[in-house]
Amino acid sequence: MSLPPCVFIVDDEYPVRHSLGLMMETAGYACRTFGSAEAFLENYRPGRPGCLLLDVNLPGLNGDELQAELIRRKIRLPIIFLTAYGDIPMTVRAIKAGAVDFLTKPVSRDLLLERIRTVLEHEAQVNEQAAEHAQSMSQQYGLTSREMEIMAWVVEGRSNKEIARQLGISYRTVEIHRARILKKTGTTNPLELARLCEAVRSSPLPDS
Repeated sequence: MSLPPCVFIVDDEYPVRHSLGLMMETAGYACRTFGSAEAFLENYRPGRPGCLLLDVNLPGLNGDELQAELIRRKIRLPIIFLTAYGDIPMTVRAIKAGAVDFLTKPVSRDLLLERIRTVLEHEAQVNEQAAEHAQSMSQQYGLTSREMEIMAWVVEGRSNKEIARQLGISYRTVEIHRARILKKTGTTNPLELARLCEAVRSSPLPDS
């Protein structure tokens, strides 16, 4: 059973993140709040659907740097920046790096909730399409659910060691699954596998 989407809030000011947390809960969203980028990175587990409300000016790792770190780790999580000190160059940098919105505090409740609703609806559509293509690929190549899970990490460029740590399994188990995935799909390396996955995603789904 998949987890419901979660709104992650990173802001170093307790009154702000507490207020935002209450706003999300009263609107019916699951949420988690963090006082720093480091705390978020330590506790976030990739794969949970949702979005990130992120302050720019944080102690330690700032909002821009957290965005860059998520990109480096190949974590796809939509980001809505919230800041009291935004300017045009900062906004342009954030949007170019993949942020979905950049809002200046104080932001109205209705506007913020509308932005979140739009982002989560889009993510749900993207995830649904991805799941349908994954099912199609699983059936076409006879891949097990575990092989599909490991394949997703492989095409992101993760090492066997990283995959083993993330999934809580042994390095050798990852090696065995990885070899089976390549054999079943007729590919010889992660690059070929990634190209195959992209081709499957780009092709129309069969009629049900």
